[in-house]
Amino acid sequence: MAEARRKPAPVRDEAPEAPATRPATPVELHPDKPAAAEKPRGPRRRWTRWGLFLLLPLVLAVGFYWYVTGGQVMSTDDAYVEADKVGLSTDVAGIVQDISVHENQHVDTGQVLYRLDPRQFQIALDDAKANLAQTALSIEAMKQDYQRMLSDVAAQQAQVGLDQTNFNRDTMLLHSGTVSQAVYDQMKSTLETDQSKLAALRQQAQVQLAKLGGDADIAVTQHPQYLQAKAKVDEAQRQLDDTVVRAPFAGIVTDVPAIAPGKYLAASTTAFYLVNTDHVWVDANPKETELTYVRPGQSVSVTVDTYPDRVWHGTVESISPAGAQEFALLPAQNTSGNWVKVVQRVPMRVRVDTSDQKLPPLRAGMSAEVAVDTGHARGLPHL
Repeated sequence: MAEARRKPAPVRDEAPEAPATRPATPVELHPDKPAAAEKPRGPRRRWTRWGLFLLLPLVLAVGFYWYVTGGQVMSTDDAYVEADKVGLSTDVAGIVQDISVHENQHVDTGQVLYRLDPRQFQIALDDAKANLAQTALSIEAMKQDYQRMLSDVAAQQAQVGLDQTNFNRDTMLLHSGTVSQAVYDQMKSTLETDQSKLAALRQQAQVQLAKLGGDADIAVTQHPQYLQAKAKVDEAQRQLDDTVVRAPFAGIVTDVPAIAPGKYLAASTTAFYLVNTDHVWVDANPKETELTYVRPGQSVSVTVDTYPDRVWHGTVESISPAGAQEFALLPAQNTSGNWVKVVQRVPMRVRVDTSDQKLPPLRAGMSAEVAVDTGHARGLPHL
């Protein structure tokens, strides 16, 4: 019984020892494929590493050469195409009679663009011409009147001479008692009266001569009154001519629908615009630090964003004498304690050669990029 009740000894679970593992060979992984001969890769990697080490000085040498010999081209993309453009207007007010052009039409110099109603200006011109003719007649009448005054002066001079002779005779007869004192006094009064008339006639003749400009034989067309009336005629003619608005230069008109026949235009009101397409330039704004070796006359290559594969050639026409910030409405105040230095931009104008008809037309406002050949390499830095 004691042996029957004895508990069996516990059995220890021990995992069997795993066999030592080794990496499977290509033959074991793919027994159906023949084993390929392994190529030794160590020597090739060593040669590649040494090649890179040898190439590094060459790259540094090329980069140093590029830095030293480069830097002679100054480029900036802060540039825009500009052209002559003008708002077409006239200095007379009136009603639009007709428009002779349409939107985006190319016009030549002197071509009629639009007209104002000319009737009121024609009436003013006719009135000025009539006034001019009346002035010419008045001047001619003044000349004739002056000649009549000279005749009156001569006649009065003769009368004064006769009165003087009679007075001298009566004076002699008065001493001899032949002539009474009353007759003498009457003759004296007559002489004085005729002398006063002669002086008055001479003064009137002088006034009339002054009205003729001091020259009795002055030409009618040279008289000041005639010239004044002629100026009024010219002004009326000018205003009539200004009712017809012509192109001041060749170009393309735009914003033409802004006016229409029957619309009243006040004096100097812009009707529409004219943009010159024959003379264009580029206004660039490079940084002040990029203008060290830029001079007027240097060659420039211009590319436009609209035509990236086309290149225009030109020259530096001028460089502004002041930075762009000098013309700002509110210039920067650099006297504050928290001032930070900012690189400024200086406007530069580039004259573009547009004579090549194979190149597309440049239009005002296009974004451009300019590259100026300064001819000055960067060189070695100064230590």
